[in-house]
Amino acid sequence: MSYKILEGKKGIVFGALDKNSIAWKTAEAISDSGGKIVLTNAPIAIRMGNINELSKKLDCPIFPADATSVSDLQDLIDKSVEHFNGKIDFVLHSIGMSVNVRKGKEYTDLNYDWLKKGWDISAVSFHKLLQVLYKSNVMNKWGSIIALTYIAAQRTFPNYNDMAENKAYLESIARSFGYFFGKNQSVRVNTISQSPTLTKAGEGVKGLEGFLKYSEKMSPLGNATAEDCANYTVMMFSDYTKKVSLQNLYHDGGFSNVGVSQEIIDSI
Repeated sequence: MSYKILEGKKGIVFGALDKNSIAWKTAEAISDSGGKIVLTNAPIAIRMGNINELSKKLDCPIFPADATSVSDLQDLIDKSVEHFNGKIDFVLHSIGMSVNVRKGKEYTDLNYDWLKKGWDISAVSFHKLLQVLYKSNVMNKWGSIIALTYIAAQRTFPNYNDMAENKAYLESIARSFGYFFGKNQSVRVNTISQSPTLTKAGEGVKGLEGFLKYSEKMSPLGNATAEDCANYTVMMFSDYTKKVSLQNLYHDGGFSNVGVSQEIIDSI
């Protein structure tokens, strides 16, 4: 059942690629909840994915933008404000990519040029986005900005590779920039640490099936799905969470607070 808790609210969703994307599911959930959106992704991702299908379904525009380019982000924000004829209430940053992961490089043998590129795309892009939003003063009071992360920022998952550092940096940006956004513009900034999820980005992580099975056995409630994450994000965009900020919010079926489950013990 859908509740119209985002009625009258407007925002931007980064990262929808195909029907398995958390950003795709979130865009649908926002629409079901009464919100209006602009979709955006890098031009190459738009060409590779099925975002045009989502745009038609939700009757919303796509404004291409390279999230590592400040000028592209400024252009995106300007076009979005013009489209909505006013300020923005929410933004989802659902962007992550490691060239080292894609190329099969081991963590102990990283290509540092690739590391820098993945860091820029996965983490620094969030700072650039926040900075453009902040300087442009385009967020409504009590607006909400969310970035998606993973618990590898706190714990070691060998095959998650340099994405672990990217996520740790991303979470730090949310706290640091969130302070200034809260103090000066009454805008909240949070990260959601989602269960491992079978998405296009996740497919590149070696042993993902093992991640999924392990976390399913460890989590009292089981893994959170992309749809579950979409609904949680909608709540974070709503007025019901207007005093929640600078938090890394675990959305993982309880995984983050379990030392070991009986299922894991029994399997050993």
